[in-house]
Amino acid sequence: MRKILIALIVGTLTTGTAFASDQADVMATIHQFIDGFNKGDVKSALATCAEQNSIIDEFAPYEWHGAGACAKWASDFEVDAKKNGITDSVVGMGKPKHVDVEGDHAYVVAPVTYAFKMKGKPVKESRSLMTLSLQKGAAGWRLTGWAWSKG
Repeated sequence: MRKILIALIVGTLTTGTAFASDQADVMATIHQFIDGFNKGDVKSALATCAEQNSIIDEFAPYEWHGAGACAKWASDFEVDAKKNGITDSVVGMGKPKHVDVEGDHAYVVAPVTYAFKMKGKPVKESRSLMTLSLQKGAAGWRLTGWAWSKG
């Protein structure tokens, strides 16, 4: 009985540690995407994306999906920014409301802000939310989808 109890405790502690590690790895992937975006390092940001992706964002065409969706989103973001005179874009992420990990899938909901200049004038969108899904594969955690909800 004692051996069974010890095995259960060790198993629980190991699972908890793996779960905490997965949560940290999930958030590291998300932060790499945001940091890349904020620095204008598209290559670093896109490296966090799975090949197949689904994106909903606040600028037309509002939805991207399938192979190469992240790269297409990045290209459309750049076109929209130029068209609207948007520069100095910075996304800030607050403490996540959810970081749920189930096996090789993760779901994250976090408050975000978006600060930028529009035709030289500062603008800040606050009270927005970003909801993300990720999947863990051979290359680690990758974004499989996200939705930006403007506040």
